[in-house]
Amino acid sequence: MFSKGNKSSSTGSQAGSGTSARAATPAAPSIISADLKITGNLASAGDLQIDGTVEGDITSRLVTVGQGALVQGAILANTVRVYGTVSGEIKANEVTLAKGARVDGDIGHQSIAMEAGASVSGRLTRLEKPVATVESQAGDKPAAGSGSTPSGTATPGASGSSAGSSQNYSGYRA
Repeated sequence: MFSKGNKSSSTGSQAGSGTSARAATPAAPSIISADLKITGNLASAGDLQIDGTVEGDITSRLVTVGQGALVQGAILANTVRVYGTVSGEIKANEVTLAKGARVDGDIGHQSIAMEAGASVSGRLTRLEKPVATVESQAGDKPAAGSGSTPSGTATPGASGSSAGSSQNYSGYRA
């Protein structure tokens, strides 16, 4: 009934399925709680939930600025959802501004949704090309190499020169 052959083959299939299940399951978001203030740039290949205060630029796959949260800096992401306040530029493929959201800065987007009661003090600009995915940038400097992606003028020599200006995301202006 329980032979060594069955035991090793079932263990092998469980290990294989466990590995693929972990790869298919997205990681839990990183959360900046309401009582936390971070000064400095953040870079993540995953999801960020900001409920506190961040003074610095953020690069991530998905950024959610929670109700009562404050971000003072630029946000570069595939998807940005704002329920709180952002004081800085937003560049994302998909931007959602909920009721009560406040953005003081320009928004570059491919699609944008605004609920009644959201406010924007800045320009809304439709991006011609999608924002580069940040999964490939995890562990790199924020926006290294992606600053030239939206403009389409990426050259090997230019990526080193744009890395210095990526601190303020000036390469992302539409």
